[in-house]
Amino acid sequence: CLIRYFVDSLKVVSAITSPLRFEGSLNTSLSEWQTNLVPFPRIHFPLVTYAPFISAEKAYHETLTTSQLTNMCFEPTNQMVKCNTSHGLFMSCTILFRGDVTPGDVNAAISSIKSRRTIRFVDWCPTGFKVGINFQPPTTVPGGDLAATNRAVVMLSNSTALVEAWARLNHKFDLMFAKKAFVHWYTEEGMAQTEFLDARVDLAALERDYYEVGLPS
Repeated sequence: CLIRYFVDSLKVVSAITSPLRFEGSLNTSLSEWQTNLVPFPRIHFPLVTYAPFISAEKAYHETLTTSQLTNMCFEPTNQMVKCNTSHGLFMSCTILFRGDVTPGDVNAAISSIKSRRTIRFVDWCPTGFKVGINFQPPTTVPGGDLAATNRAVVMLSNSTALVEAWARLNHKFDLMFAKKAFVHWYTEEGMAQTEFLDARVDLAALERDYYEVGLPS
């Protein structure tokens, strides 16, 4: 539902900004994220994954280790954008842990991830992991649907799999624009129909950019 979506989004934003607000063992900054995640100016849209999303009913039955949480970052059900990362290549990954996490557990989890053949990187950046650790435990809304946990992780990655999202968006736009759906709301405010067409051309170019960046160099 819409409320659940906003609550999930708030948890993600809280996790991403926690290194900027609290002390930690391996804190990261916004400039570091930009340097690590954006290989080319046009390829600057991160794929965000968060774990765990545990309902209050399951809270007493699930205790997740650092390794399990890290693995969950690569599961489609925890992604904020729908795309299949196994069909694409990662260009970079920034994984931010918070709560009851130790550097030793994090190193072991990352080593395990690197050994998995299903997680592939582009040939010009074979092991692009950046890690942050913050000791402030994740917070929850009192009386909410999600359970309080002692640790959590959020991953910001740049993946060629996002080409699926752009293709899906292009397709939906084409279907609606062919029927001129909702166009009048914009033209009545002063927009020209050519602006829609220009935006469609730009998004098609972005889809092509994400496809080409994953080709062998």
